[in-house]
Amino acid sequence: MDRSGLADFLRRRREQLTPADVGLPPGVRRRTPGLRRDEVALLAGMSTDYYTRLEQSRGPRPSTQVLASLARALRFSSDERDHLYHLCDHAAPGGDLGDKHVGPGLLHVLAKLDDTAATVITDLGEVLVQNRMHTLLLGDLGNRRGMQRYYAWRWFTEPRSRSMFPEDDWDRLSRNHVADLRATAARRSGDADVTEYVRKLRSASAEFERLWNEHEVAVRVADTKRILHPQVGLIDTICETLLTPNAAQRLLVYWPRPGTDAADKLDLLRVIGTQTLVSTDDIHG
Repeated sequence: MDRSGLADFLRRRREQLTPADVGLPPGVRRRTPGLRRDEVALLAGMSTDYYTRLEQSRGPRPSTQVLASLARALRFSSDERDHLYHLCDHAAPGGDLGDKHVGPGLLHVLAKLDDTAATVITDLGEVLVQNRMHTLLLGDLGNRRGMQRYYAWRWFTEPRSRSMFPEDDWDRLSRNHVADLRATAARRSGDADVTEYVRKLRSASAEFERLWNEHEVAVRVADTKRILHPQVGLIDTICETLLTPNAAQRLLVYWPRPGTDAADKLDLLRVIGTQTLVSTDDIHG
């Protein structure tokens, strides 16, 4: 591991970013250029002390999970992300379709949608990053690990994940999950991560197995979502899906359904959200 190289790389990239680049308020009386160490630590979900030790060439070798968080926090390109891994003597993630690195352009768009709920997910439905409004609307998924980060897995294996949606919508949403995953499985035929994910779902959920055998296929581009929010009640939204060029990642954007009171309720949520965040136990995107 090149500790001095890592420290220099992190410090120089931190100094090149401004709070506006990462969706943070500018603050007052900034004594140094770029972001502060505590701001990078906040964005990466780690302690300031841990991040400071990395910039001081101290501490243990970071895990790949930590490096992925740092790459997102510092808005690294794919080449910069790979360099970060190499400095820490880790193999860089390979393969575009399995790549979970969210590029700086997509992160910039996400940060600019400060009044609109939005999140970036993989083509298998794994949550990679959320903006503040998405967290307020559907809960903080940043602390979830493993299969718990996948929408369909929670939907079919955790009954509580459906509590934020009217029961009348459950069958439609279940079919949407399966049909979309069918399309991904066909597009990525033979990919190990897709095959294993489908196998686990078929084994864990009789409902998923039944719907999978019906062989419905549909790439989810836009969908209506009625969300039963514990603080502001029923919110009627439209969820628009924007794909990256290789379709490996998706930007989901939730906006008020015209002709409903959803806009007023989202405005209210934006205000009260600074006081109380939604629980993460019963969430689905």
